[in-house]
Amino acid sequence: MKKSNKYAWTWKVKEECLDEYVKMHLDPWDEIMQEHSKAGIRNYSIFQNGNQFFYCFECDDVEKAFKYIDNSESCQRWNAITSKMVEGSFDFQEEEPIQFLKEVFYLE
Repeated sequence: MKKSNKYAWTWKVKEECLDEYVKMHLDPWDEIMQEHSKAGIRNYSIFQNGNQFFYCFECDDVEKAFKYIDNSESCQRWNAITSKMVEGSFDFQEEEPIQFLKEVFYLE
């Protein structure tokens, strides 16, 4: 099967942080949007089901993109806030900070 250049994962947001997490993502900082674009991330969507969130984006070089994000001061500030809200890790120093879902189907 041909693979896409899409990456997806899920996280749960802590119940007590749910409203603030959604609010932040409904009105993200301009510099966060710009930094993700500069990193090569595009077509980024987040979907919500209760406190579970599904994240999906396209990227040609995810390792390069994550390195860029990890070195971005504005992304570090954003992640310092939101990382306390999720049951997961934004620590890019970890071997796998985000556990990507396995792609099992792709229709081009």
